[in-house]
Amino acid sequence: MTDMRTENRFDRMERTDWIDMRRIQSAKVFVAGAGALGNEVLKNLVLAGFRDITVADPDVVEVSNLSRCVLFRNRDVGRNKAEVAAGSVMDIYPEAVVKPIKDRIQSVDLEGYDIYLGCLDSISARLHLNSHAMFYQRPYVDGSTDGFRGKIQVVLPGGPCMECSMNRTHLNELHRVFSCDPAKSVKPSEPMILSSGITTTSVIAAVCVREAIKIVCGKSDCCLDGVCYYDGMKGTFETVGLEVNPSCPNHGDGLCQLN
Repeated sequence: MTDMRTENRFDRMERTDWIDMRRIQSAKVFVAGAGALGNEVLKNLVLAGFRDITVADPDVVEVSNLSRCVLFRNRDVGRNKAEVAAGSVMDIYPEAVVKPIKDRIQSVDLEGYDIYLGCLDSISARLHLNSHAMFYQRPYVDGSTDGFRGKIQVVLPGGPCMECSMNRTHLNELHRVFSCDPAKSVKPSEPMILSSGITTTSVIAAVCVREAIKIVCGKSDCCLDGVCYYDGMKGTFETVGLEVNPSCPNHGDGLCQLN
């Protein structure tokens, strides 16, 4: 019988020949959003061995979060999501250092990270993180969910980014915040309350962290190419190809300058 006191914590992961725990444990990771998707992403990151993580979220834990957020408890209602989530994942992996930032993504210094993961509920916040990742030439993995549907996009330096695929519909919804709480919508008279379920969240978070592991371990060539859509009702994944839009401000001569 194996002596659990001496067995390597990540023994099973390292049995995959290309997994490089040194790279994983030294990577500086930024996670935007500590809601349902952010909870699952953070949990998966520390279980995979990531040690240097920063998570940003200005919101507080709501009662409706408790059925979808593995890191929150009844006693956490009213507390900041990033702070609670950081403490919980460090209990899971005590060697990890997870820094919470209780502020909106637009107010955070995003320089100095190796990879960004987006678990956000507004298009404008996503584009903000996307543009910074492109400017700093760092990979960005974006995830989103709506009921039994979900989406993942991997943005790699030099490749197509989120803004490359923007259309008029996206622009119309640019500043709307989708929330489980009607009071959090931009227009209280027209609340955009999204359906949310833990199964979809778990699937999308797992794919996001899987892609992050590939990137950090030097397997970017094996990452999802384009935008990947998940349909939980059909049990299918479909990937739509995406090319660099020459008019995108994040590419070529139009590369944006950050303040």
